[in-house]
Amino acid sequence: MRKKIFVFLGTEGSDPLSMSVKLTESHGHAMTIPGAEPTGYGMGKAGWVTLRPGAAVDPELLCEWIGESYRNVAPKTLVRELDAP
Repeated sequence: MRKKIFVFLGTEGSDPLSMSVKLTESHGHAMTIPGAEPTGYGMGKAGWVTLRPGAAVDPELLCEWIGESYRNVAPKTLVRELDAP
């Protein structure tokens, strides 16, 4: 994907898995969820949201956010391929 990152999955110390995605349309909603916070290193200013352990998010919504993040980061030619019939 031309060296673009659209999702980060990882752990910090003894914390369980966390996830960071770049959201535009869903950013406001994501930030209302307990356990969600702006991603560190200044990435939060660009729309990145980190979901920490305890963020009770439906798995389907997580999948939608990963898709939204991909569309926000991927080259437009690849996004067009997703939308093609």
